Amino acid sequence: MRDVALAPAVTPPLTGGLADSVFQQAERNPALPVLARRAGPAAGWQEVTAVELRDEVVDLAKGLIAAGISPGHRVALMARTRYEWTVLAHALWTVGAEVVPIHPGSARDQVEWILRDTGCVAVVVEDEQGVMTVGTVCTRLPRLRHVWQLDAGALPDLVEQGAAVPYTTVESLRRIVLPDATAAIVHTSGSSGRPLGCALSHRGLAYPCDTLLAGWVHTAAPPGAQPSVLAFLPFSHVYGIMIMLTCVRGGVLMAHEPEPTETALASALATFRPTYLYGVPSVFEKLYKTFLRTAQQAGRGALFERAAQTARDFAAAEERRRLGTGPGPGLELRLQHALYERTVYRRLRAALGGRVVRGTSGGSALSRELGLFFEGIGVFVNDGYGLTESSGGITMQPLGREKSGTVGLPLPGTEIQVADDGEILVRGPSVFQGYIGDEQATRAALRGGWLATGDIGRLDPEGYLTITGRKKDIIVTSGGKSVAPALLEQRLRMHPLVHQAVVIGDDRPCVGALITLDPEFLAHWRTALALPGDAPARETREENALREEIARAVASANSAVSRAESIRVYRVLQEPFAPDNGLLTPSLKLRRDAVVRHYAAEIEAMYQARSRSRPVPQEPAEWDEPDDVFR
Repeated sequence: MRDVALAPAVTPPLTGGLADSVFQQAERNPALPVLARRAGPAAGWQEVTAVELRDEVVDLAKGLIAAGISPGHRVALMARTRYEWTVLAHALWTVGAEVVPIHPGSARDQVEWILRDTGCVAVVVEDEQGVMTVGTVCTRLPRLRHVWQLDAGALPDLVEQGAAVPYTTVESLRRIVLPDATAAIVHTSGSSGRPLGCALSHRGLAYPCDTLLAGWVHTAAPPGAQPSVLAFLPFSHVYGIMIMLTCVRGGVLMAHEPEPTETALASALATFRPTYLYGVPSVFEKLYKTFLRTAQQAGRGALFERAAQTARDFAAAEERRRLGTGPGPGLELRLQHALYERTVYRRLRAALGGRVVRGTSGGSALSRELGLFFEGIGVFVNDGYGLTESSGGITMQPLGREKSGTVGLPLPGTEIQVADDGEILVRGPSVFQGYIGDEQATRAALRGGWLATGDIGRLDPEGYLTITGRKKDIIVTSGGKSVAPALLEQRLRMHPLVHQAVVIGDDRPCVGALITLDPEFLAHWRTALALPGDAPARETREENALREEIARAVASANSAVSRAESIRVYRVLQEPFAPDNGLLTPSLKLRRDAVVRHYAAEIEAMYQARSRSRPVPQEPAEWDEPDDVFR
């Protein structure tokens, strides 16, 4: 078992609750812009200063007090990533209440479960749809007293209701909030069953944010500029909450984009122009594919691919230099990189708003190739690691010693062990208080003060952590071979045509994969193919060409693993995995068990098709080239 820890961070000790930072910032820098909002996609951004935010939080806290919200009460926020979410959360923390985030797209049964599990006394929804969802279950929730609808003017009504509440009452409640009091009940993604409610303290949520601010915030903007972030990932997930708190606590200007579509994000990036970009790997994969598709549509696809390879080569050489294993880019590579900086890279950065200098990827591991690409074009994307039970961040890339393909080193004050079976164990001030109402699950997760993450990984000689997958996701073939699917899936998704991939093979003679295609890139690919001939002949040739492209994607993925671990059969599906069909969680994580159940017939047919053409081999090495099956 290996144990890695860094020295504690130099951060001021937390003496109160999370809402204190709003009041402290208003006292120190009253005119500092801290939030940005707009009335609609076509409207301009309106900045909100620190003192204006504090006043809004105070007015809303008065309304909550008048409505009977008291310390320890739990209030659910079932809304997208919007301005009101941030104000509401800090108003609730001001009065000592606990926030229970719920994704607005959650199914009715899941909403009922979370509200009942936490004993919420109130829930804030966005619109009539949210009211209807809660209304169908509220008769079974005896503690629920209020359903407040944002789009029906709930917040102004609360402010009016609390107008007579004295400011001293708000201050009295805020000052009795202790660092170890519970601030939020954030539920796990539920990718393998019913979500569990993680009790996260004010101290636990603040620690990774303050540590990152102390060590990294100066890199989040050009010298002399205020750092700024566009928040678009759901605040119902701990990653989104961590971003929100880091911004509010650190005076980072934060804008909200509630609609995380490609069009909406492109517009928000172009108009808000953040200095720091954060996301999950699928966001960065989508950005790369959009860059490639745009270049190909302009007839510059070959130029882009040469520039992308130069970016990766340049970043890899720079990495060797900073880690002391090489001299850095040679003269020819530097000249090529300078040429593409003028012709390609600055255009790519302009598509992100033109001011982004760094970024962070979380939620799952970012591929080394993608990390090198973004570093090479001038946007270093830190790949970090954390989970709900750790209040967010556990690791980060050390400045000046970043290593792509890893998630970096433990945050100062946090310890990491890798157990003999590869499971990552964590200890530190951000570890959660436990699962509410489930002592058995809490005891299983907390072992002698160490959090058993359920993730598997490895530490290299310098202490950098690499995540190789989830312990529960390990595939064991009928031949006894253990395969971690994450790397294969990651490599498959790097192909522009591949949107999603699920690797399977439990109790099967070999590893297989279910693949969905990127609809936008597929449409572009078909247009660019422009095959001649009549419709039937053209469709046949197009299908053959598509088979060849997907075969290349599978071959590329297989090149990263041994033959026994490689994909030998696969099927391309017509329907994407999505929260609507129950195959993704609201935070866009795969529900693997649900995928396998949903496509049980297709999976069986995929393996049977191979076995009918030849005897079923006993060893994976006996499988020849992968078989593809298109639905």
